[in-house]
Amino acid sequence: MDTCDVAVLGAGPYGLSVAAHLRESNLDFRVLGEPMSFWERQMPAGMLLRSPRVASHISDPRGRFTLDEYETAKGSPFVVKVPHAVTDFIRQEMARKIPLQDFVNYGKWFLREADLPIESRVVSRVDVASGGFQLHFDDGKSLRAGRVIIAAGIAPFARTPQPFAHLPASLVSHTSHHNDLSKFRGKEVVVIGGGQSALESAVLLDEAGARVEVLIREPRVRWLGTKRRWTHSKVVAPMLYGRADVGPAGVSLLVQRPNLFRRLPRAVQDWWGPRAIRPAASWWVKARTANVRIHTSRFVVHARPLGERVLLELNDGSERVFDHVLVGTGYQVDIAQYPFLSALVLERIERVGGYPLLDEGFETSLAGLHFVGAPAAWSFGPLMRFVAGTEFASPAVARRILHARQRRTQVTLNATIRKGTWATTRTNV
Repeated sequence: MDTCDVAVLGAGPYGLSVAAHLRESNLDFRVLGEPMSFWERQMPAGMLLRSPRVASHISDPRGRFTLDEYETAKGSPFVVKVPHAVTDFIRQEMARKIPLQDFVNYGKWFLREADLPIESRVVSRVDVASGGFQLHFDDGKSLRAGRVIIAAGIAPFARTPQPFAHLPASLVSHTSHHNDLSKFRGKEVVVIGGGQSALESAVLLDEAGARVEVLIREPRVRWLGTKRRWTHSKVVAPMLYGRADVGPAGVSLLVQRPNLFRRLPRAVQDWWGPRAIRPAASWWVKARTANVRIHTSRFVVHARPLGERVLLELNDGSERVFDHVLVGTGYQVDIAQYPFLSALVLERIERVGGYPLLDEGFETSLAGLHFVGAPAAWSFGPLMRFVAGTEFASPAVARRILHARQRRTQVTLNATIRKGTWATTRTNV
């Protein structure tokens, strides 16, 4: 039977980062999945990473495989396609961002440079087995692993509000269902949501030739960086914000330190955690919304097909008809939505609201099973939802696994010594 010490499920930023840290430990491990597939296939072309460059490096043990090193290796800087309608200032600021395709290419470069053992195979089921776990593949084969690290991303967690749940995919879809928005050229599209994903998708739709409106439940749009710009100056920012720039001033510094954040009283975590990631969009997105009609304090109470279009009844009593509804209402973590986790595995994982409870080594109540990325956010805070979280999560997981191996080796050695002493005593007798 095919075996390994550790199986890493997922080859996005977290899976690649954890694998790079395991590479230093001389463990027999496998990375299972398509490299950067979610980013490449389920994020809209033309998207820019909201996180600053300094917070977008995929962590490796020696800090060798950074975005800067990748940019040097490819021999040319990242090129951002900037709409003609924006000001020179916006153009300069957007040019500092990381384009989606460059980030995808960076992840694949990271994989090659770190020399990670990857298998582009689909895991259909993970079961508990003697001494660890049994992984079943869709080709009928299987793999026995002592430990499993789930780095499978957020795709199964895409949230669609109830009014749209019964509509066909031809009329409603989630922002994560599209890579190419040009298919909506000439169409009337309504985007639901007030966060980065919704509003950036709206401007990308507009730039692709669609007629776009946005419905936002909140009374206003939260545009990041439009007020008190001085707080983000080079001198002041380090005193108020973590490098990942996640959360409001002050709170951002706590979010940047997951080991500290997890030690805060639960009530404090539950108060500040959601506020650090509440729906908001970058100011450089706002600069591109001139042709996008944004309606605040509006939400859909009922939706139904109307021929090949969709009719929406809004909370103000009005009715609107569109060709398509694009939902940008984020993701709701629930690890039960991972289709490969068996019922027995789920039964043995202690959970809170869909999140697994994790210890300091990102290990669940089911020994040997770890989660990284967004599912770790309940235990370690909002930073786990961002690439910047790899800097904390990956070494923590690697340390736990290495220490566990050392303990196991010591136990075996002690048992051998005791057995040898007993045998020697018997012989002398």
